[in-house]
Amino acid sequence: MSVALMWEARAAEGRGPELLAWARAQDLAAAPARRETFRAPQDRVLVITWWDAAYDAELPELPAPPGDLVSRAPHRWRFEPVDS
Repeated sequence: MSVALMWEARAAEGRGPELLAWARAQDLAAAPARRETFRAPQDRVLVITWWDAAYDAELPELPAPPGDLVSRAPHRWRFEPVDS
């Protein structure tokens, strides 16, 4: 079974590059099967990690960034694959 964890945050105005660098520098307690980092307009940063684990498994996640770096708390979601 696998699960994808998504973490998305919006940087404080003008701090998108700093938030992106911060997210890329974060090490997790265990290595996911795959990890990708994205950026989008409005200084948004998205990190997706894939794990070979059950949907409800306890998995390491990115922490909340320093409060002055973001305009709101990060959003987090879990997804599981479905057969096509």
